[in-house]
Amino acid sequence: MFMLKFSRLFYSIALLLGSHLVGFASELESGSYTINQDWSQEQDYERSYFVHVPDGEEPLPLFIFLHGNGGNAERSMQGFTRRYKELSKRYNMVFAQGYLKSWNIVSERSKAPDREFIEVIVTELAEYSNVKASGAVLMGSSNGAALVNQFAIETQLDHFSHYITVVSQLNAWQHDGTAFKAKGSDNNYTESVVPLKGKCLMNVSGANDKLVPYAGGPSKGIRAKDVKLAFVDAERSTFLWAQHYGYNGEQLSQPSESSEVMDTFSYLDGAVIHYKMNTRAHNAGGGLTEAMLLEFLD
Repeated sequence: MFMLKFSRLFYSIALLLGSHLVGFASELESGSYTINQDWSQEQDYERSYFVHVPDGEEPLPLFIFLHGNGGNAERSMQGFTRRYKELSKRYNMVFAQGYLKSWNIVSERSKAPDREFIEVIVTELAEYSNVKASGAVLMGSSNGAALVNQFAIETQLDHFSHYITVVSQLNAWQHDGTAFKAKGSDNNYTESVVPLKGKCLMNVSGANDKLVPYAGGPSKGIRAKDVKLAFVDAERSTFLWAQHYGYNGEQLSQPSESSEVMDTFSYLDGAVIHYKMNTRAHNAGGGLTEAMLLEFLD
């Protein structure tokens, strides 16, 4: 069992004066926030996330970004909003911090209840007058993308419309070839579940990735229990999601579009899409342009 408590911390001069504890506000503001959780490793532990609210008066949906293993949410916010300027004007941007700089997938150091962490962020922020409750986006890189997959598998929260996974397709614990699997309290992934339908999903993977092998199979560096973490083939992973979301055809054997640097596999008129970065490895996210993101989200 775990206990969730929510408190809000703002800083009036971004990243300079630190955070100031304030009361509830009618409008979401840029700043740092915390949620307290209990689990096996911690009691009443403050978990942080950072918010960037663009100028304007119209309510905007949430865009939540999950860093990779070893990542930092605050630095992710600074880099992401600089790189994707137009995107950062269209969404209330949220950058969550993983416990021990990781997310609880199979055998990571963190055993934190991360799905619940994201769900509380969304449900609490959706109460603000300048936040749209629907049309939320969840994007992650590497270990963060693994959590996006697990969240999409398990959540019954219907606020999200789009999922984006960068350099982590489904792993073999999340889908056993027959069914999607819930993590479970023991991280043994034994329960078959049916994810919510009606979503859009993008995956970006590097053809030369050794850490998260594009063609599937065991990673050279990520552990899972007493073995190396195995992955589903990246193209197969995208097809499994497309099939779940209503695609009735065969898996694409050839890309929908192709260039020297990137192959595109598109299902359901682009609602489920996979980008194979032909010249990249675990840095494949570097090939994801703002135009690609905006086209997918639009």
